[in-house]
Amino acid sequence: MEANNIPKEIPIQQLRNVRNGMLRLHKALLESEKITYEYSHGKIPSKGEFFRLAIEDQWFSWLRPISQFIVLVDETLSAKEPVTFNQVDKLLKEARNLLLPSEEGTDSQKRYYSAIQNDPEVASLHLEVSRFLSNDA
Repeated sequence: MEANNIPKEIPIQQLRNVRNGMLRLHKALLESEKITYEYSHGKIPSKGEFFRLAIEDQWFSWLRPISQFIVLVDETLSAKEPVTFNQVDKLLKEARNLLLPSEEGTDSQKRYYSAIQNDPEVASLHLEVSRFLSNDA
């Protein structure tokens, strides 16, 4: 089906679903990485310190593109200009690229793969977001 024949709200709703799923997935990944970090480095003393680590420490750097993607989607959806099909398509492709787990890929892909293997909540949320991304509206 051509993009012109797709009701505008369908791809935008798909993007919202992906964004919401990725937000939940990002939170679960942060919690999962926090546990691993604390195992290696000791207990993080406060929420403020955890926040600082999440935005500054190399340990959590692989999660930052997901954070940035969520912000980009929020900015796109709240912009004064109408969202175009091409914008939605580009963002959905970017989401697919961000969420490619691989045992032998990039560092981010390996860490994501490991998180999926080791944390049932992350695995469940990965599946949920993957379903939203495969829903070719």
